[in-house]
Amino acid sequence: MNSEVIFDLDNQKASLVKIEKLMLKSDFWQKDQDEISKITQERAALSEQIDEWETLKKGAEDAKLLAEMAEEEDDVSTLKEVGKDVARMKREIENLEFRSLLGERDDRRNAIVAINAGAGGTEAQDWVEMLFRMYIRWCENKGMKTRVIDFLAVSPFDATGRRHTSFASVSVLPEVDTDINIEVDENDLRIDTFRASGPGGQHVNKTSSAVRITHRPTGIVVQCQNEKSQHRNKEMAMKVLKSKLYELEREKLEQKKQEMHDNQQDIAWGSQIRSYVFNPYRLVKDHRTHLDEGNVDKVMDGEIDMFIDAYLKMQ
Repeated sequence: MNSEVIFDLDNQKASLVKIEKLMLKSDFWQKDQDEISKITQERAALSEQIDEWETLKKGAEDAKLLAEMAEEEDDVSTLKEVGKDVARMKREIENLEFRSLLGERDDRRNAIVAINAGAGGTEAQDWVEMLFRMYIRWCENKGMKTRVIDFLAVSPFDATGRRHTSFASVSVLPEVDTDINIEVDENDLRIDTFRASGPGGQHVNKTSSAVRITHRPTGIVVQCQNEKSQHRNKEMAMKVLKSKLYELEREKLEQKKQEMHDNQQDIAWGSQIRSYVFNPYRLVKDHRTHLDEGNVDKVMDGEIDMFIDAYLKMQ
C-alpha cells in the first residue's frame, strides 16, 4: 500500500487549505481567544506533519537515485552511506506512523492518570508506586510535563515482610473543557415562517410573524409565535434551539463519562491487561496484544513504547 494513503496525506492537505481559508477571513481574529488558539495549533500540527512527510519523500527519492548511481559505478562507500540514510529514514517513518495512530480528537489533550491499588493488600499499594515511577520515567523520556495532584506513600511489605501477587489499575482520561460552547451554523437551519394562530376575529395575525426552525443535523424543531415581531420570534426560537443543543451535548458528555466508568473492571485475577513477573522468572506480558518483553528492568524504567505501539496497531 502507498504510504501516502496510510498517512492520509490528501486529507491532511485538504484540511490545511480549509483552515488557512478560515484564517484569511476578516473576522477570524475577532473570535474567542481559545478558539483562535485551537485553530492555529491545529494548523501548525498539520503543516509540521505535511512538511515532515514531504522531506522524507524527497529523501527517499534522492537515496534511490544515489544508490542506482553507486551500483553502476560499484561505489561501495557511497552505498554504505545510502544504507545509513535509509535506516534513519525508516526510523523516522516508523515514528511518523506511530504518531498517525494517535488521531482521535482527545489524543492531543492533557491526560489525567489515576493509579489505584487492587487485590494484594499493602503490597498492591507498593506496586502502585512502582507503576507510578514507570509512567513518570516514560513522561520524562518524552519531554512531557507532569504534575502530581494526589499521592499516598505506603510501606512496601506487609507485617510479615512477605511479597504477594499484587494488582493495580491505571485509568487515563482526557482533560476536557468544562464549558460547552454552542455554535449554530446558519447553513444547518431550515427557517419557516407562518401566521401565528390566535383566538380569531381582530386578534388574528395578518402577517407571517411566527417562526419555526429545524436543525437539520439533529432533527430538533423549535418554534415561537408569541411575539408580534418575526425578528423577536426568531430570536426566541434560536435561544430555545441553543438550549436544546446544549442539553444534547451535556448528555453526550455524561454518556461518555459513564462509558469510561463502565469500562473499568475489577482490579484482580481475570481482569489484568498486562502482567509483570519478577520471580521465579522475569517477563512483562501484554494480554491484549500477546507481546512479551523479557527485560523487566527496561520496562520499569519507562521504556513501554513497544506496548503502546502494538496496542494502537491492533486497534
